[in-house]
Amino acid sequence: MTTSWDPATPGVLRLPSGRLVRGRGLRRPLPAGPEPEFGLYLLGRRPEAVPWPSRWLRWPDFRLPADPADAAGALREAWERAATERVEIACGGGLGRTGTALACLAVLDGVPAAEAVGYVRAGYARRAVETPWQRRYVARFRL
Repeated sequence: MTTSWDPATPGVLRLPSGRLVRGRGLRRPLPAGPEPEFGLYLLGRRPEAVPWPSRWLRWPDFRLPADPADAAGALREAWERAATERVEIACGGGLGRTGTALACLAVLDGVPAAEAVGYVRAGYARRAVETPWQRRYVARFRL
C-alpha cells in the first residue's frame, strides 16, 4: 500500500482535491523520508537516472517548456498519478519551473488559472513561478 507524502514536510503542496505533490530543487540533496513513486523532471537537458519511474520534460531554466503538447501530457500524467502515488516535480532550483508546473497542477485540480500562482506561493514557496512569462503560461494553461 502506498504511503502518501507527509503534508507537513517542506516542499509538499496539498491540492484542493487532497492530492499531495512534492516540489524540490535537484541541486539540493534528496530529502529524507520515502522516495517518490514517480518524478517529473523539468530541465534543459536529460537528468541523471533515478531508481523510480520518471519522465523528463525539456524545459530550460527561466523559460517555458520546449514542447507545449508534451508539457500538457506530462503535467496531466503527474496530476493523475498524484491521486494514488508519491509524485515529485523538480527542476534545478525548485522555484521557477517547479512552481509553474505545480500551479498548472492546481489548475487541473480546480483552482482558477488566475489564482493558481498565488495558491502555489501560499502553499509551496513564496518565490515560486519566477518570470512574467511563467505567470502568463499558468494563466493561459488549459488542456
